[in-house]
Amino acid sequence: MSIRLGKYLVGRGQRPFVIAELSGNHDQSLDKALALVDAAAQSGVQAVKLQTYTADTMTLDVDSGEFFIRDTDNLWQGQTLHQLYAKANTPWEWHAPIFERARQKGLIAFSTPFDATAVEFLETLDVPCYKIASFENNDLPLIRKVAKTGKPIILSTGMASVGELEEAVNCAREAGCKDLILLKCTSAYPAPVHEANLLTLPHMQALFGCAVGLSDHTLGLAVPITAVALGACVIEKHFVLDRNEGGVDAAFSLEPDELRQLVEQAGQAFDALGDICYGGSASEQPSKKYRRSLYIARDIKAGQRLSSEDIKCIRPGLGLAPKHWDQVIGRCVRDDVCKGTPLAWSLLE
Repeated sequence: MSIRLGKYLVGRGQRPFVIAELSGNHDQSLDKALALVDAAAQSGVQAVKLQTYTADTMTLDVDSGEFFIRDTDNLWQGQTLHQLYAKANTPWEWHAPIFERARQKGLIAFSTPFDATAVEFLETLDVPCYKIASFENNDLPLIRKVAKTGKPIILSTGMASVGELEEAVNCAREAGCKDLILLKCTSAYPAPVHEANLLTLPHMQALFGCAVGLSDHTLGLAVPITAVALGACVIEKHFVLDRNEGGVDAAFSLEPDELRQLVEQAGQAFDALGDICYGGSASEQPSKKYRRSLYIARDIKAGQRLSSEDIKCIRPGLGLAPKHWDQVIGRCVRDDVCKGTPLAWSLLE
């Protein structure tokens, strides 16, 4: 089951498709946004992703009640939702130059739309696919709008119950989406490793019959690498040039060297899966001669019967297999045999 995203095939049996999520880590600087694209390309990812919204398409400009972030453990505490999204959004006029820079670097570039106007705008830029964010996976009108483009959808599953995911998947498919990838996601920032629940990946793949991946907000690389071993074909990570310089998502974003390590280690994890294999791989064949086998342990005269003192089960492995021990004890040798001779049937009467 593979899905084409631009020049890449994504899915089971394909190498991990790594997405660098730029989000608002450009700090409202187009130059920094372009530098992020360059650094992502140098790190070896296959794609970069933006988020397409304005503060007004995300929320209301209200500074009280639930529109003000009061949670002390929230990275964005002390701001209104409108203020946060005004600071974090990527200006729409930047999309074209960012996408063009990505194409120049050989990357797939696409975005997460947050309302119908964003979808219509992104269609003018001919994006190859769409992402649905976890917080919008219950927005069936938005999913329907995206699905009607006929382009692949990558949908994050954070916070959604099985029933809600079923509604989203059915909505997408009924509206024309033929290529769907579900990303396991823990919508906490940063997300605790013990809440990654990666065993959901194979279950989700079987339940919905589609490719799966991971949108990861944990710190470090352990969770995404483990996800590859459990069948994730897509890995999405937030990306920043330098965490020390800040950025709305910097605290849970990877720096360029870390992103490069993710690409390399995800590829190694994929290679390590291999195939079902018994009997030794190609590289193991030379080692087989160092397995245990039966050897003559002392000089023996022709016609002598072998006792347990005459043979040993030792390394290397050029003699008869150890399983033949009981069959050779008590047998006579045809000729004189010196210590250190690998035992063979041809030596026995």
